[in-house]
Amino acid sequence: MIDRMQSLIRRRRNDQTGFTLIEIMVVVFILGLLITLVAPRILGRTDEARQTKAAADIKAIEQALHLYKLDNGFYPTTDQGLEALVAPPTSGMLPRRWNPDGYVSNIPTDPWQLPYVFQCDGSTFVIVSFGADGAEGGDGPAADIDSRELG
Repeated sequence: MIDRMQSLIRRRRNDQTGFTLIEIMVVVFILGLLITLVAPRILGRTDEARQTKAAADIKAIEQALHLYKLDNGFYPTTDQGLEALVAPPTSGMLPRRWNPDGYVSNIPTDPWQLPYVFQCDGSTFVIVSFGADGAEGGDGPAADIDSRELG
């Protein structure tokens, strides 16, 4: 009787191990269907994500520039560049109360790995990313992202 029970238990275990080919094919079909529906939506938005990242970077740099002005009474000049937010400038209008910790840890490049363009006369500034094409002007992903237009 015990031998018969053990043999029945073994047989059930052997029958229940693994997946059938039909089950695997159904799972692969469902995964393929999901990928064909979701992938185009995700893959088509990389340009939009890069533009959003550039706008966020520009806003963060603007905030650091405002803190610099609060401490020193003026913005760094074009010649001093955005590097004046990382290390104290050594030429031009020298800051009186430059923050020893700096205003940012490093100056980011735009999402297309190009430097942000910074122009300033000491009282007003503009920060620009030239977009995907790296040249002034353009439409769509190649459009410039300008701090004056971000509001």
